[in-house]
Amino acid sequence: MRQLARAAQHQAADPHAGTAPPAETPFALWVEGHHGPIIHAANSAAMAAGIRPGARLTDMRALSPDLRADPADPAGDQAALAQLSLWARRFCPWTTVDSSGPGMPGLVMDTTGAAHLWGGEAAMLATIRTQFDRLGHRVTAALAPSWGAAWALSRYGQDVIAQDAAALHPLPVAALRLSDSTVLVLRRLGLKTVGDLAAMPRVALARRFARHDRTDNPLIRLDQAMARLPEPISPADPPARFHVQARLPEPVLDPTHHLPDLAAALSRDLSVAALGARLLRLSVWRSDGEMRWIEAGAASPTRDPDHIVFLFRERLERIDPGFGFDLIELAAPETEPFAPSQRDLGGATTESRDLPRLIDRLAARFGPDRLIRPQPQDSHIPERSIGTVPTDAPAAPVLRSPSQDRPARMLDPPEEVRVLYAVPEGPPAQFQWRGRPTRIARWQGPERIAPEWWLDRPGTRLRDYYKIEDEDGQRLWLYREGLAGDGRGPAPRWFVQGVFA
Repeated sequence: MRQLARAAQHQAADPHAGTAPPAETPFALWVEGHHGPIIHAANSAAMAAGIRPGARLTDMRALSPDLRADPADPAGDQAALAQLSLWARRFCPWTTVDSSGPGMPGLVMDTTGAAHLWGGEAAMLATIRTQFDRLGHRVTAALAPSWGAAWALSRYGQDVIAQDAAALHPLPVAALRLSDSTVLVLRRLGLKTVGDLAAMPRVALARRFARHDRTDNPLIRLDQAMARLPEPISPADPPARFHVQARLPEPVLDPTHHLPDLAAALSRDLSVAALGARLLRLSVWRSDGEMRWIEAGAASPTRDPDHIVFLFRERLERIDPGFGFDLIELAAPETEPFAPSQRDLGGATTESRDLPRLIDRLAARFGPDRLIRPQPQDSHIPERSIGTVPTDAPAAPVLRSPSQDRPARMLDPPEEVRVLYAVPEGPPAQFQWRGRPTRIARWQGPERIAPEWWLDRPGTRLRDYYKIEDEDGQRLWLYREGLAGDGRGPAPRWFVQGVFA
């Protein structure tokens, strides 16, 4: 596994001139502290003049009268880094913001299996520097076998490609992402470099730092840097398993002409895995460092290239191309099993795809939230056993299938009836429903359904359901709510909940 870390050196724009200050000008950003403004970050010229983060701004101005300082925007920096981490996926799928150590955060990437796409690790680092220079960011990058080693070399080295952990030995112990207090303790023990720490007996160090936090324990940080302890990257939005990309020699503003080839390539990958896409995402990497995407859902699994192109046809105008983009990606974040359709002797498939495509066409025109479909729910209460979900929502597993012996038409809410002639057992012999009397000719039941105590309020009464047929042949689904003398309310009431076909 290869980890690549980048430490970006940000230079804020000058609010007066509207441009970034020259590189040779000492420049810093400040934030409010307990006793006035303190230095938040500084450029190389300011660091060379003795400006240090955490120091009071007034003291630093006395040290360097030429220092220029502007207020920092930490929230804006975090948002910019999050956007850059998405944009950096043009180099490899797994990227995230690196705030694992003290000081300014950066970016970390898992480049395992991706370097050969750029002509090797050296060519990949050169491309990364070039792309970030175009965005106006000066970066130091390092490629190493572990996250900790890449972090150390990117902040204490200069564009290093390390093949093993021996490159860390000359670095100070602060390169292990330790706090200032822990670094001070190590220096008092005579351990100034990573090599000094690695040469020490582990038993004594383990006893000395046994109560330290895991993220500030020198031995744990050393093992992570030496790749003896795993430290995988966990981005907030993991990349899709199925995705294809098109790299363009020049920025363009419209992805329409590239979409058919991307859809064909994605369909081939899905076909090999016997899967179909339920959710599709079209992403573009803009030349200004921004990333934009649009999504389209399918009513049923699909891997038809023409249908995939159609799903995005009326959505392409929603994507913001900025000043152009030079990388396009089509991905399928959500997939479902989709076996090949059986064909008859004439070569035609026995399964029609007309209805799913009609649903997708209507969803593209009116919006997916305007179309719904029934979805079985895990409940034995009739009105809860069937819900509705958007047409492009994946099918959810249901632990209990609803009974097939249910009316074709359900009344919501159930309609109460007035009993005209009651009998001791079974349903009433005659009742009034919708303004007319109804006499029961035949009946079947009861089917008792108890309340769901984990959802219903205390005191909810059970139901006894009956299938009845009146003198005119109409079949209804009738139930009695409660039992006489159950202590949970007045006399039982009767309701019609469904009508059989």
